[in-house]
Amino acid sequence: MKKDQLFTRRRALLAGAAAVGAVGTAGVFVWGGDGKPVKAAAPAAGGPARSLPLKPSAYRLQPLTGYGPPRAAPARTTVRREPLLRITGRGRTMVLTFDDGPDPRYTPAILDTLAEYDVRAMFFVCGGMAVDNQELLGRMADDGHIVGNHTWSHPLLTTLTRRQIHSEMSRTSDVIEEGYGERPRWFRAPYGAWNRAAFQLGAELGMEPLAWTVDTLDWTTPGTGTIVDRVERGAAPGVVVLSHDAGGDRSQSVRALRRYLPQLLDSGYHITVPHRRYT
Repeated sequence: MKKDQLFTRRRALLAGAAAVGAVGTAGVFVWGGDGKPVKAAAPAAGGPARSLPLKPSAYRLQPLTGYGPPRAAPARTTVRREPLLRITGRGRTMVLTFDDGPDPRYTPAILDTLAEYDVRAMFFVCGGMAVDNQELLGRMADDGHIVGNHTWSHPLLTTLTRRQIHSEMSRTSDVIEEGYGERPRWFRAPYGAWNRAAFQLGAELGMEPLAWTVDTLDWTTPGTGTIVDRVERGAAPGVVVLSHDAGGDRSQSVRALRRYLPQLLDSGYHITVPHRRYT
């Protein structure tokens, strides 16, 4: 199948989900209702950086054109001063997020488990990993997951210039658009290290900043049981869980997901992904 045909198919699959967020109030994140984001204490930083290829993407899709009345441009994304950390809605809802991938050694197993239980999650990908594993971005799109921007090479953004931060973000968004079918609407700073430039540039690129509430610290390889215990003890309505599917040996993270996911579902939690509403 040609690349433009694959893009069109994925764009069609994503169109219905994107339409859900076509009305409402800018910057409001919901679970299909009218819930508003709730802010919590700042979380601990994520895992350590690792060497990622710095090869730039060789692709850039051109905008699709067609007949019919012009569509209204979406409202500008709000420039925030701190990231969203937890999101509330109706019932016992939680979000599972996975950073640093996609990695062909671990991401497919995570996707398999999510598919087995018909659960959607968020994947904050690094451009340097995604550019060589775009088929995994395509599978994320087909399975209904959300793909967010986690920069190209996982740098500490607070040490970079605005131009460097923009390059890290924009190049990654280009790769995500190529493999996933649309540009990302969410951004997560490596290590949870945010600054004003990151918030401003992320908003200019149409992305909202999302951090986390529960850090599994799986990058320290503490043992499968410890990861499971941290998720279960931290479980609560609106919680955003941070795990990793790349950046090292993530076999513990894969095994932990297979244990805690069915337990969360049996406990009455609804694992889902947030939706954005625009003016």
